[in-house]
Amino acid sequence: MNPGEDDVHVVGLTVESEQLERLLGEAQVGGPLVAVVEGRSGSGRTTLLRRFLRRHEELPVSAAGALPWESGRSGGLARRLLDAGPAGIPDTAVAEDPTDLGTALAQRWVASAAEGGGGLLVAVDDADRADTVSLQAIGSAVARLDGAPILLVLVRATGWPATGDPEVVDLLDRIPAVRVPVRPLGLEETRLLAARVAATDLPSPVARRLCDHTAGIPRDLLELLRETPPVRWSDWHTELPVPSRVQHRVRQALDSCSPEARALVESAAVLGDTPRLADAASLAGLPQPISALDEACAAGLLAPATGYGLDALAFPERFVRGGVHAILSPGARHRLHARAADVVTDDLERLRHRVEAAPLPDAGLAGELVELARRKADEGAWAHVAGALIDASRISPSRAERELRLIQAVDALAGAGLIGRAVDALPDVEALPLGPRRDAVLAYVAVQRGRRAEAVSYLDTAWRSRGTDRDAAAVVCQRHVLHALADWDGDELVRWAGRAGEYAEPGSPAAVESRAIVGLGHAARGSVDAAFTAYRQAVAESPSGPQHQRARMGLGWLSLAQDEPEVARRELEFAVPTVRQTGSNRISLWALVWLARTRFVLGDWPGALDAVNQAEVLLGTTGLDLLRPLVHWTGAQVRALRGEHEAAERHLRLGGAGEQDYTVMTVPALFARASVAEAASDYPAVVRHLTPLALRTPRGGLDEPGFWPWHDVYANALVVTGRLSEAEAFLAPHEATVRRRGHRSAAARLGYVRGRLLAARGDLLGAAEAFDGARAQLAALPMPYERARVDFAHGITLRRVGRRRDAAALLTMARQSFAALGAQVYVERCDRELKTGRPASRATEPGTEKLTEQERTVATLVATGLTNKEVAASMLLSVKTVQFHLTRIYAKLDVRSRSELAARFVRTQGQR
Repeated sequence: MNPGEDDVHVVGLTVESEQLERLLGEAQVGGPLVAVVEGRSGSGRTTLLRRFLRRHEELPVSAAGALPWESGRSGGLARRLLDAGPAGIPDTAVAEDPTDLGTALAQRWVASAAEGGGGLLVAVDDADRADTVSLQAIGSAVARLDGAPILLVLVRATGWPATGDPEVVDLLDRIPAVRVPVRPLGLEETRLLAARVAATDLPSPVARRLCDHTAGIPRDLLELLRETPPVRWSDWHTELPVPSRVQHRVRQALDSCSPEARALVESAAVLGDTPRLADAASLAGLPQPISALDEACAAGLLAPATGYGLDALAFPERFVRGGVHAILSPGARHRLHARAADVVTDDLERLRHRVEAAPLPDAGLAGELVELARRKADEGAWAHVAGALIDASRISPSRAERELRLIQAVDALAGAGLIGRAVDALPDVEALPLGPRRDAVLAYVAVQRGRRAEAVSYLDTAWRSRGTDRDAAAVVCQRHVLHALADWDGDELVRWAGRAGEYAEPGSPAAVESRAIVGLGHAARGSVDAAFTAYRQAVAESPSGPQHQRARMGLGWLSLAQDEPEVARRELEFAVPTVRQTGSNRISLWALVWLARTRFVLGDWPGALDAVNQAEVLLGTTGLDLLRPLVHWTGAQVRALRGEHEAAERHLRLGGAGEQDYTVMTVPALFARASVAEAASDYPAVVRHLTPLALRTPRGGLDEPGFWPWHDVYANALVVTGRLSEAEAFLAPHEATVRRRGHRSAAARLGYVRGRLLAARGDLLGAAEAFDGARAQLAALPMPYERARVDFAHGITLRRVGRRRDAAALLTMARQSFAALGAQVYVERCDRELKTGRPASRATEPGTEKLTEQERTVATLVATGLTNKEVAASMLLSVKTVQFHLTRIYAKLDVRSRSELAARFVRTQGQR
């Protein structure tokens, strides 16, 4: 449908429209359905309904909207729905009983659907404002529709503050329905709306802030775009306005308040989003503020903050605080901010109020902000650093100072993991003159965004232009350290960390952060003792605060890699939390991804998924694309092993990476794909996904045992697909490295593959020794999944050579372990292997009892449509073996083709 003239402002709603169309089709074929369209006020719910009804004018429609002034009239909405039926349907006199009303509605709707031929659309807008009896009647009607082709669409508002009678909301929740949530607009939809409504090409940073400012609600976006001159949207840090509708309502509410209540509200608005009641009362000059607070709450201007009693305040709706602040006169705003600087106790808040009160550039105040930023940098509180430096840049009289402080502010944003805000400021930074500090911060942001080539270019330029500025050189060195970490290049990491120590002042952020990372560099090049020594020193040097968080995260990662997952869990769980506005979201995200891996290794897969979910949320707020594949690696693997294919594919889509990306991106992305393929028994795909890692040059620390455990997965796939010589050539050098390092879990992983390889070559004694050795390496390690893999591999190897009893014992143990973990795909594989070789049931159609259990399994899989290659991968057999079994099956069942086999065998299975 082409949009009408009144639809020029409609953006989005595509997914929701498609869902309603799908539900209508299902209702027309399979009987009545109820859809509940829900979204926040102004989200476009009514627009969605109107457009949907207009697309289906050929269908009879019964539509009504709940009227607030009729909410107390029992059955009012239901009666209007009866009146809204198509002509020709006789009216029915009904009482106020909801059952009678429901029966009448059902009779009317069924008759209308029959007369219309193609079904009936029933629509109720603002259903959350309906009267209780009407909703009860609608529920009764739904239960009496008897398969009629009817789609009932109920539209309701959600969000806080809640609207409507709680009993009505409860009734809506209890009606069996398909939920159709109306999504908020995203970044690109916001830009499209600006282009349509205001003929404005909205810069992405401004569009992102505007989208966050309005929560993506179309009504609010439309108002702001129509009311604001386009020139206002050119600056990434412009103060975003409040819709005039809200300002008008806030002004009316304030004008109706007493002077005391108004003073309390205005003081609270100046103090921030969640001010302390004591501070607001002090600023307003109210020694007894409770009466004023009661009045402000009744006016919808203030509310006690949830969970804080009366200690903290909140604003009950979006834009209320901004509306109050916007209608303050310049003089009032100046006086309140100046007085607030004497009321608040936090240094950063005190300076922020002084900045808000300053009408002109102020070199002294800017200097105080820079000094505060320096103190916060020593603590590693980069979000605070960024806020102070942005303010300092705004009020600095000198252009050179403004530029330097802007660079430092963006650098701090990246350090805090606030990459979205740092990206917003990049155009301003890129416009500055070339120099080592400018290029270093651009490189820093590029690393965090996973843009390797871009980071290399900026780092090279920054190092060449460093000149005699030792502080700038130290910062460039520290950025090289992060770049080497992302590339997992231990030699380069240690080298640049050493240079950072040479150039940086003792105790400076560049020196401290480089020391907090250098341990991983030692580990990536095999110097594990040096790595642990470096981390013990880093923890001792920073016994608390964000730098301590960094050291504990690195120590946790190192402990996980060195077969100490329980130690790793303790360290990483410590490193995950970040106090608001202090510490680093970036380090918390690193800690979460390795905590997910740690819990996976320990067998706590629900805990692993919980860490993945937390990391996904943090990833969305930070924009740290460097860590995106790491976040989704564990999610993909666990979901695939559980047999949750769609969820696993979602993680693969979100966690992809390119071949030229950083190592910490490509390795987990490829490993995740290989893990999903292995869970599906698609071993050729496993080889295909991991071959880029096998061929990667330079290799850096890619083969250091424990950090990236992909080698056994690749080698095992080579063995299963019959590429034995390649498997031998791949295994030998890695086994030698593992022996030199004395790494137990890596030795076990490679050991079970060695066992399978030896068995495939006929050396059963050597295979047994390899499997036993692998099991011994894991005996003292809390790694249930690894033990189960060894038992499973050993079991199917024994079964292939006819030692069914021994195989059954191992496969039973593996099955128990897999079941405890929730690895459903391996439970099913164990069950299939355990059935193989048992006598066939006699209660079958003549002829099928001649099949062995393995032949029966092959026949079942072929009958479902799988190719020989797919059957081979599923059963861990060669394609030639499957073909051999298939030939024998054809002869025993007297069939000549796959289609005949399917018809014969599926019929037989259906009779059993």
